Amino acid sequence: MSVPDQLVVPTTAEMRQHLPLVAVRDLRVAYGDGPLVLDGVDIDLRPGEVVALLGSSGSGKSTLMKSLTGFAPVTSGTVRVAGHDVANLQRGELRRLRSDVGQVFQQFNLIGRLSVLTNVLTGALSDAGPINLVGGFSSAHRRRALELLDRVGIAHKAQDEARSLSGGQQQRVAIARALMQQPKLILADEPVASLDPKLSHTVLDLLQRIAKEDGIPVLVSLHVLPLALAHSDRIVGLRHGAMVVSGRTADLDATALQAIYEHEETDDVDDVA
Repeated sequence: MSVPDQLVVPTTAEMRQHLPLVAVRDLRVAYGDGPLVLDGVDIDLRPGEVVALLGSSGSGKSTLMKSLTGFAPVTSGTVRVAGHDVANLQRGELRRLRSDVGQVFQQFNLIGRLSVLTNVLTGALSDAGPINLVGGFSSAHRRRALELLDRVGIAHKAQDEARSLSGGQQQRVAIARALMQQPKLILADEPVASLDPKLSHTVLDLLQRIAKEDGIPVLVSLHVLPLALAHSDRIVGLRHGAMVVSGRTADLDATALQAIYEHEETDDVDDVA
C-alpha cells in the first residue's frame, strides 16, 4: 500500500503573502450632491506586487488613491487597507492609517531649501515624538535615512539642498522619504509625469525592486501604456469612473488597453486633484 504524500500546510506568513493588503469592493464616490466620480470599482493589492492604474484626466485615478487613505468620501461599497475599514475610521485611526501609507507625487513635494537628508527624515515625523518635531531627529533615524538614500543611489547628495537636485534625483529622495515611514503600502500618483523616458524607467524600476524586496504593494498611476506594460504585475484601467480593464499585465497588450481611451469625450466629472 502506497503511503500518501505528507500534507504540507502553509505557514501564516505564506498565507499572508496571498491575502490582499488592500481590498476595494463596489466602491462608489461622489462629492456632496455631485455625480459619481467612481462607480463600482473593485481592486486588490497584494504584498510585493505593482499595480498600474491607467486612465485619462477625469477618469477617477486620483480619487481612487485618495479613497484608500480617507481623503475621498466612500459613498458606498467597502475599502479595507492594512486591516482598516477606511469608511468607518475616526480621526486618530485615520492618522494611523495614513502613517502606514507612503506617498510619492508627481511634483516630489520636497522642501527645497532643506537638505536631502532632512527631507528624508520628515518621513519619520509620525513616530519621531515632540522633540524631533523641532528638528532633533535621533541617531537611529539619521542612520536609517542615510541607508535609504544609499539604497536609492544618492547617499552622496545627503547634505545638498533638495532644490539643487535634478528631477530624477528629487523623485528618488521622495521615494526614500516614503520608505522612512516603514509603509505597508505605497501610492505613487503620476510619479514620472515630470521626467524624461529614461528617468521614468529608472524610477519605476526602483519602485518594482522595493515592492519585491520589501513585500510592499505599490499602486502607481500612469498615462503611458508602454511604461505600464514594462513595470507592473497587473493593470487596472478606469474611464469616467468605471473599471474597463483589469488583469495581469502578461495577459494584456496595447490593443486590449486601448479600451481605456477609446471614444474619449470631454469629461463631465473632474478627477479632483
